[in-house]
Amino acid sequence: MNEGPFNQLPANLPVPVDDGACAHLPGRRLPDLSLLSTSGHHINLRRQPGLIVLYAYPMTGRPGVPLPNGWDEIPGARGCTPESCSFRDHHTEIRQLGAEVFGLSTQSTDYQHEVRQRLHLSFDLLSDDAFAFTEALSLPTFSIASLRLLRRVTLISLGGIIEHVFYPIFPPDRHPAEVISYLKSRKTQKANP
Repeated sequence: MNEGPFNQLPANLPVPVDDGACAHLPGRRLPDLSLLSTSGHHINLRRQPGLIVLYAYPMTGRPGVPLPNGWDEIPGARGCTPESCSFRDHHTEIRQLGAEVFGLSTQSTDYQHEVRQRLHLSFDLLSDDAFAFTEALSLPTFSIASLRLLRRVTLISLGGIIEHVFYPIFPPDRHPAEVISYLKSRKTQKANP
């Protein structure tokens, strides 16, 4: 599936650094609120059973629509389509490791629905266009071209409690492999206490 420039990361992208913006998240409870999903259901991640992989991303580009000026100069901004496609490609393995995947952005559900269809994503995208989830957890954001967007971060939660945080994430297309490695090590630790 060719997504043109959105599915390929340009060379020499700036690498994000850990600015401590997610240090407060491990051990926190997910907010008790529902987000509209691309399947049309309201999903409350705190009340979802089992292990959750929630990857938050800034903005998925669309073919024929230019990215905001300066997008490639923002560390960690570029790569939402490759990251989503990689989660799609690894979704079965992640589920076999006992986790379910959700994507989260501040884009509208209508926008996300088009992305899910076009990229053939096998999991739901959740819209936090009102920033309720983002603000409840104090997730890091940035602004460009009058848009406020999430920084790329992945939360692993069990029973509504965040047990692991990936931040910063780079390169985003290889990030699902890091998640799988974490889930495998987690499973090994549980098998060999």
